[in-house]
Amino acid sequence: MDDMLRVGVLTSTHGIRGEVKVFPTTDDPARFKELDRVYVDMGKEKIPLEIQKVRFFKNMVILKFKGYDNIDQVAPYRSRNLLITRDQAVELQEDEYFIGDLIGLEVIMEDGTKLGTVRDVLQTGANDVYIVDTVNDKELLIPATHECVMEINPEEGFMKVHLLEGLLDL
Repeated sequence: MDDMLRVGVLTSTHGIRGEVKVFPTTDDPARFKELDRVYVDMGKEKIPLEIQKVRFFKNMVILKFKGYDNIDQVAPYRSRNLLITRDQAVELQEDEYFIGDLIGLEVIMEDGTKLGTVRDVLQTGANDVYIVDTVNDKELLIPATHECVMEINPEEGFMKVHLLEGLLDL
């Protein structure tokens, strides 16, 4: 599990006074109002930025960072992920997981046979769907329901599933 979680992607600058537009990747964009600090993922380093001001415009979050007062200071951060530390994350309910903690989990069937690895999670209206790259180089979509998912254990790196009849035939 990563120590940091993505809460948004810095898409572009906004105006000339150092504000940036952020596409939120969190379920609740209003949580940016509760954050004091975020980190810009620059690859090898993560730069801490103190949030000075938060506002919202359409589906975007507009952020102003303390000490960043012109467009040239924030321009290098375009297209970068905004991260928070795990202790800043929202508290999860039972059977809730951060998507970042699910990606990369080994998927095993109820009899212990390795099926593949979780590559991504599709968020649909009804329930999430896990995209699994199978051991025989196929893509399998597994609905995140109690019928199909028997156990998720991010600490030990696996997800145990029961495949409904016909799911492997698709």
